[in-house]
Amino acid sequence: MAEHPPLLDTTQILSSDISLLSAPIVSADGTQQVILVQVNPGEAFTIRREDGQFQCITGPAQVPMMSPNGSVPPIYVPPGYAPQVIEDNGVRRVVVVPQAPEFHPGGHTVLHRSPHPPLPGFIPVPTMMPPPPRHMYSPVTGAGDMTTQYMPQYQSSQVYGDVDAHSTHGRSNFRDERSSKTYERLQKKLKDRQGTQKDKMSSPPSSPQKCPSPINEHNGLIKGQNAGGINTGSAKIKSGKGKGGTQVDTEIEEKDEETKAFEALLSNIVKPVASDIQARTVVLTWSPPSSLINGETDESSVPELYGYEVLISSTGKDGKYKSVYIGEETNITLNDLKPATDYHAKVQAEYNSIKGTPSEAEIFTTLSCEPDIPNPPRIANRTKNSLTLQWKAPSDNGSKIQNFVLEWDEGKGNGEFYQCYMGSQKQFKITKLSPAMGCKFRLSARNDYGTSGFSEEVLYYTSGCAPSMPASPVLTKAGITWLSLQWSKPSGTPSDEGISYILEMEEETSGYGFKPKYDGEDLAYTVKNLRRSTKYKFKVIAYNSEGKSNPSEVVEFTTCPDKPGIPVKPSVKGKIHSHSFKITWDPPKDNGGAAINKYVVEMAEGSNGNKWEMIYSGATREHLCDRLNPGCFYRLRVYCISDGGQSAVSESLLVQTPAVPPGPCLPPRLQGRPKAKEIQLRWGPPLVDGGSPISCYSVEMSPIEKDEPREVYQGSEVECTVSSLLPGKTYSFRLRAANKMGFGPFSEKCDITTAPGPPDQCKPPQVTCRSATCAQVNWEVPLSNGTDVTEYRLEWGGVEGSMQICYCGPGLNYEIKGLSPATTYYCRVQALSVVGAGPFSEVVACVTPPSVPGIVTCLQEISDDEIENPHYSPSTCLAISWEKPCDHGSEILAYSIDFGDKQSLTVGKVTSYIINNLQPDTTYRIRIQALNSLGAGPFSHVIKLKTKPLPPDPPRLECVAFSHQNLKLKWGEGTPKTLSTDSIQYHLQMEDKNGRFVSLYRGPCHTYKVQRLNESTSYKFCIQACNEAGEGPVSQEYIFTTPKSVPAALKAPKIEKVNDHICEITWECLQPMKGDPVIYSLQVMLGKDSEFKQIYKGPDSSFRYSSLQLNCEYRFRVCAIRQCQDSLGHQDLVGPYSTTVLFISQRTEPPASTNRDTVESTRTRRALSDEQCAAVILVLFAFFSILIAFIIQYFVIK
Repeated sequence: MAEHPPLLDTTQILSSDISLLSAPIVSADGTQQVILVQVNPGEAFTIRREDGQFQCITGPAQVPMMSPNGSVPPIYVPPGYAPQVIEDNGVRRVVVVPQAPEFHPGGHTVLHRSPHPPLPGFIPVPTMMPPPPRHMYSPVTGAGDMTTQYMPQYQSSQVYGDVDAHSTHGRSNFRDERSSKTYERLQKKLKDRQGTQKDKMSSPPSSPQKCPSPINEHNGLIKGQNAGGINTGSAKIKSGKGKGGTQVDTEIEEKDEETKAFEALLSNIVKPVASDIQARTVVLTWSPPSSLINGETDESSVPELYGYEVLISSTGKDGKYKSVYIGEETNITLNDLKPATDYHAKVQAEYNSIKGTPSEAEIFTTLSCEPDIPNPPRIANRTKNSLTLQWKAPSDNGSKIQNFVLEWDEGKGNGEFYQCYMGSQKQFKITKLSPAMGCKFRLSARNDYGTSGFSEEVLYYTSGCAPSMPASPVLTKAGITWLSLQWSKPSGTPSDEGISYILEMEEETSGYGFKPKYDGEDLAYTVKNLRRSTKYKFKVIAYNSEGKSNPSEVVEFTTCPDKPGIPVKPSVKGKIHSHSFKITWDPPKDNGGAAINKYVVEMAEGSNGNKWEMIYSGATREHLCDRLNPGCFYRLRVYCISDGGQSAVSESLLVQTPAVPPGPCLPPRLQGRPKAKEIQLRWGPPLVDGGSPISCYSVEMSPIEKDEPREVYQGSEVECTVSSLLPGKTYSFRLRAANKMGFGPFSEKCDITTAPGPPDQCKPPQVTCRSATCAQVNWEVPLSNGTDVTEYRLEWGGVEGSMQICYCGPGLNYEIKGLSPATTYYCRVQALSVVGAGPFSEVVACVTPPSVPGIVTCLQEISDDEIENPHYSPSTCLAISWEKPCDHGSEILAYSIDFGDKQSLTVGKVTSYIINNLQPDTTYRIRIQALNSLGAGPFSHVIKLKTKPLPPDPPRLECVAFSHQNLKLKWGEGTPKTLSTDSIQYHLQMEDKNGRFVSLYRGPCHTYKVQRLNESTSYKFCIQACNEAGEGPVSQEYIFTTPKSVPAALKAPKIEKVNDHICEITWECLQPMKGDPVIYSLQVMLGKDSEFKQIYKGPDSSFRYSSLQLNCEYRFRVCAIRQCQDSLGHQDLVGPYSTTVLFISQRTEPPASTNRDTVESTRTRRALSDEQCAAVILVLFAFFSILIAFIIQYFVIK
């Protein structure tokens, strides 16, 4: 390949100045062919895949490319270079060479360089890059089936970079000696083949060659005698030796010699050195490959930087190795190794995708360490009072496990664990447990190197008793023939205890009692095959291996009813009228087990109508269908609904209403202009035809001054011409239509004047105010000038120059409504005829009289925060406000408030008011109207307001827990932890020394604990409840008394041996408690006895015990007893016992005193050690408190 790698794709990322080159290939059969692009060592070739991503292929390599039409794919080349196609026995190669005047191969397109800017070059090949995988070719089965697959191991993030024309790859040794020789050799071959190229292009392709085997391919170069070209001219690839490829094979062999020499350099690497070997880590160090090969040093070909791959194996020298590192460093630290394991490590050098042979193996062994964390112990057996646990040993990591440590929480569940077993056994039995007792366990292992971490905590329960009575089953869902029930475990049952359940059912009418329906461990069951709408009784029994529980309470459930059957087809009841008829229907034969709730009737218009609309829904079985059209068909059907669902629809009933005479027509209208003696009229059919087609029309006419109508036309047409009329005279016309049922009513009259003329000016109209909002305007008929006035126009307005038409018609008066009281209005009138309009009359002014006030607006409630009246109570008062309405010419004197009482409330000239003496927690509908001297205005809109409830009564106060220093009080009915959103708040008070009650608590809770009290003292309390309505009354005084305190626990008694059979026990002495004497009780437990026995009771602080036996264990403890004298008599208050002290009686020997002194000194040092620990804890607590305060001050406050 030439110096610059081409880009084989018509991509858009290149500059538009680079020309697209295409060298044609002539093929005899025109089928698709494979083009091999040869990439030299140290060069890169960039292509774009089908998914649009770019791939950078480094040499040495041969890239196969598919040519679907027998031509070379488009290739982008740098300026000054041209692609050249070389064919050798069917193998075509694309070579990019510099464009020179003497380089013009015959038979190919000559590519001249245009003056373009320099081509953006490809990025140089990275010094350290993983080698690309071997080229993989799919099997070729035909001329059109061959595909090429190339899977690079990496791709560059940037394809192009700016370089100059002399150093495309940015490498100093780009034009070294080897590259120059390769370039000269290829150029010479091209010139030698120039004369024979045309003959080879027109000749048929050579025999297909075998694809290079992956075994003979190394680092992108094809090795072996069978390395040849690939051609898809044949349908099958045959194995055989390539012909005519001698020169190309020679080139590959020369390149293989160079590659072998570099591989030998990379293989000259010594094995790595292992150091700092730990249990799970090791440090490996190695040196770069030596350039000394066969006693000679080639410094010119030694690269400055290598890549390395470290391989390790834990299965022996010849075992399977895995790669743990790829990089450029010469020392690494391997982590996550197995302790006490033999490892073999090798290192392999790599440069420019060429790998050397791995070095010899370095052998090292990791150190031993503590065992792995064991798995949690498993339960092997359990009873009511014992648990037997088993476990498996974890990996010992090179040192034998000596002991297992088993810890448990003693069934307390407080997160504190105590050792219950330590030894080499793999099982242990814990005894003296309680039934159904839950205990947590964890396990660790120990060897010579330490103790492993604890396993996960596991919880196991001992066996329990027979289950308690479970709760009654609950119905989750009911069906027509089934009921789904569920129940819960009995209370207090361990989560891992297996419990089974028996569900029993009884049917009311069967008479067989309860029968089991289910027996299993599930908590739910669906009972099937039941009867619809039937009651069934159920109860559930729980049982385990210990026995059965009592049956739960009996519950009763009912199955759902089924949907009813189809109702009977409806029928007509009575006579069918033109606009209505009545239908009736019968109930279905099967009601589904439930009563019919309602019937639904649907109706569709037309004999084949399918647009059904509901016209009735109710419980009755008949309905009147009204507002129907005469002469129309109607279809009706019915269905019913019960608790079981909706039935199917019944058969439809077809009914036709009888026809009636048609309705009134619109008045006839004038068509064209009226003439002196005739008028042409036109009309349309009536809106209602009565259910029958219109067959005839009748037109009647009468003079305007006489009501003597006469028929002027009768026929089926919709127009007529009336003749023989008088000029300038007004006539009235009316119309009616007829069908087979007869004539309908006449339409309204239509007045028409022949040959009209504009009338004169009217006289000023007369205005009469009938009320404050209504005025009647009258006017007289002006001179018609031979023509009658057809209509009058009345203009009305509040401004003289801006009036609008309020009436247009033939009348001589008009009543105007909706006027404003005490307002000036202006009006004028105009007469019109068919000829035109006359002038307006003079303007007349009038003033409307005053009236009652307008409607009150903005009636609203005043919030409690805005009320400053001290006597206002939200439980019996409501505060409202409004805006002042318009007075309509008369001053507002008062307001009338209607809030539901029989008599309204009248207030003065105010815009807010507080309504008193109302009922608590009651809703009122309030409206208001204004009053003046003329009367009351209209009421405002109604608002609904509700008074708040009265403050609550105080609850009963109780003392639920007490001690000598505190009292726990409870009141009301509620949970101890009440939410802060509760509406009722409570105020607890206590009487102080001065006889005054002080506040202890205010909030929603129902309990409170009073602390720091004196013993044997009476205290007075009272409580008060509050809500949004205010504070309620204070309760009565409650007196509660604290009891006397018991003595404190004594320190452990001290024992001194007097002789072999006598010892003296001493203990601390307590002062009398508020005058009450204190005595002491000393107890002893001998050997393996399970109970303590009292040996002394009295006021002394020492006692001599003279019943000692040799070589026996004695346990002593002591407690203080307070002797109280009160009104009830003598009473002893026993305090807690001290710590038990162990004493072993032995024969007295001379060194015994020394041992006793040693024991006492040891106890003294231990006591001092406890005091020191307490002091350290106190210092640490103070330090952390100061630190937290500083953090809050710095981060939160600032």
